[in-house]
Amino acid sequence: MNRFSLIRPIAATVALMALSACALLATPDPVQTYRFGRIAASSAAPEPGLVSPIQVTLRRVEFPEAVEGDKLLGVTGTETAYIAGVRWISPATDLYMESLENTFAAQATRVRLIGPRELTQGERSLDIDVRSFEARYDAPGGVPTIVVTARARLLALPGRTVSAERVFTVEQPASANRVSSIVEAFDVATRDLNSRIVAWTDASA
Repeated sequence: MNRFSLIRPIAATVALMALSACALLATPDPVQTYRFGRIAASSAAPEPGLVSPIQVTLRRVEFPEAVEGDKLLGVTGTETAYIAGVRWISPATDLYMESLENTFAAQATRVRLIGPRELTQGERSLDIDVRSFEARYDAPGGVPTIVVTARARLLALPGRTVSAERVFTVEQPASANRVSSIVEAFDVATRDLNSRIVAWTDASA
């Protein structure tokens, strides 16, 4: 066996190792992250004559399994798919909880919201079950409408009897079928939903 016959298999092995290294080091498709529902927290002015706000305990908000994580769901008829190249910076459930608590802090005038991290027991309990949180398309490639639906229930404690219940639906058309426009529509829809829930809780508590 001459030295050239030895070089060929060695060279082939080196080439295969190089290809494997390239496969392992391949750069994945870039993913842009976003957030939604941000609002500056501030103390809302209490209503004149209100001695003390009603303490309302917020339970952990429930999201559908398909959208509780960091992916954005698109729906066309009966078909569903996650929007490529985009993620929420945190799970949607966490971002929504933060945005709702901030909205109560900024807008509520008759109630004080007690978040899940607080140990204080409230006089009422607020349960929110988000039923839909998605971008709906009339046709593939069209401009979607963001649809957010949530059921809110206000329960009297300690018996947890339902004192008020309402289903909220917000539909916010995106300005274009672009990721930035879709994210902006999610943000507007979430803030609109939160404002409605705060006003309803203020009036019902």
